[in-house]
Amino acid sequence: MKKQTPGLSDAYALSTPEDSRRLYADWAGTYDQEFAADQDYLLPGLTAKAFAAAGGTGPVLDAGAGTGLCGEALRELGIEPVDATDISAAMLAEALRKDAYRDVIEANLLEGIPVPRGSYRGVVSSGTFTHGHLGPEVLPALLRVAAPGAWFALSVNAKFYEKGGFADALDRLLRGQWIKGLTLPELCIYGPRSTGAQKDDTALIALFQKV
Repeated sequence: MKKQTPGLSDAYALSTPEDSRRLYADWAGTYDQEFAADQDYLLPGLTAKAFAAAGGTGPVLDAGAGTGLCGEALRELGIEPVDATDISAAMLAEALRKDAYRDVIEANLLEGIPVPRGSYRGVVSSGTFTHGHLGPEVLPALLRVAAPGAWFALSVNAKFYEKGGFADALDRLLRGQWIKGLTLPELCIYGPRSTGAQKDDTALIALFQKV
């Protein structure tokens, strides 16, 4: 019997880091075509464009980089160098094939990122802050590796934003003067060719600077 290709419903149902590694190991080889292309997945490119429009520059960390769609979009916008980090070695292997990254770092963001403090002038993330994945508990780890003044462009599934606690977390960071200039433009995750159950979903792009 042919093994069924994983899909978005499987990703949204994840509950542990090991579940994530297992799912994305199975999905890595078909993700770009059978999900991103077939479902007109716009979010990685839109996240990259939001980062560039805000004035973001390299070096950039792409957090939860997956197969490298956001890094590829950044490179097309002339933003380099970019490093990728993801929990899935299989997804990072696909990202390396795109030749969009200076380096790839296999890491569980809940446990931190093994790079020196202040290594990056920018941090992007597309598709990682959503159902079954990560919440705002990883923001301190991302802030640690960012230099003062670094721009962030983090996509957050709009339905997950309140449920996941992002509003409160970002408000605490603003009040604590860890970040400044927060805006939250809302964008469509998928284009008009999408036929999936989530085809009308939107994401908030949390744009801000580290103080």
